Amino acid sequence: MRRRIVLGLAAGLVLACGIDGSATSDSSRKSEEAALIGAVTLTSQDPLFGGFSALWVGPSGTDMIAVSDRGAYARGLILRDAKGTVASLQLGPMTRLRPAKGTAPSGRRSDSEGLAIGADGQVFVSFENISRVSRFAGLNAVPVDLPDNPAFALLPSNQSLEALAIDAQGTLYTVPEAPVGRMIPVHVFRNGKWRDPLTLPRIGNFLPVSADFGPDGRFYLLERRFDGLTGFASRLRRFDLGANGFSDGEILLQTKVGRHDNLEGMSIWRAPDGLRATLISDDNFFALQVTEIVEYSLPD
Repeated sequence: MRRRIVLGLAAGLVLACGIDGSATSDSSRKSEEAALIGAVTLTSQDPLFGGFSALWVGPSGTDMIAVSDRGAYARGLILRDAKGTVASLQLGPMTRLRPAKGTAPSGRRSDSEGLAIGADGQVFVSFENISRVSRFAGLNAVPVDLPDNPAFALLPSNQSLEALAIDAQGTLYTVPEAPVGRMIPVHVFRNGKWRDPLTLPRIGNFLPVSADFGPDGRFYLLERRFDGLTGFASRLRRFDLGANGFSDGEILLQTKVGRHDNLEGMSIWRAPDGLRATLISDDNFFALQVTEIVEYSLPD
């Protein structure tokens, strides 16, 4: 179902109006087993609102953090009805991420794209343009950039570190939007060092935009395809990860073009009735696009 929600950021209040029934997944292939639970459209007058490229949802499905591609974030609370469907949102004010020590705030340095939060509460953010991953003791802390990876200098400035995920052992995985031929590189940071990258197969013209490890320990990759005036298509794939890399890839969801807006952020969590993917769209600060939060149930 779709609800339009108006966010009162300054007061931290939310007004919800209008419910237009229910919807189901538009899966058309046997491997596409996700089912659409609902979608909400968010609006705000805050000039920093929009451009959301990363999302974290806590284990309870209520706490959330959304990061924009202009170096800002908001904390929020998702309120749910008895069926677990989003009823309303309370979203705090947009707040700018602090620059690393010794660097000045810059538009090129503030293109934040990926978000991962470790079990110890440390926050990691990946950036495009000036490609890097930064570690924050908390979102309001001064970050420390992780050691440089020479491979990042070879990435296109606008197709760089788009996705970021952290596993239960604290290993980071960052995925650039730009593929290498028919493969998607996954750069791995473990024990203070960048390791040899892993790879995922590229299928069709979809490009990576977000990644997460689910509570099942598997790696989830959100991809999108832009078809010009007709809009965006989204795809969600899932992989096992072992000593030899990724395996057993499966497509859980592939939407029709225009079904949703530009879904770029994703968080995987477990509701009482099973796995869920909560996703957020990047409206590119463009009046004809919208900020959506979309939820799908996923098969185990």
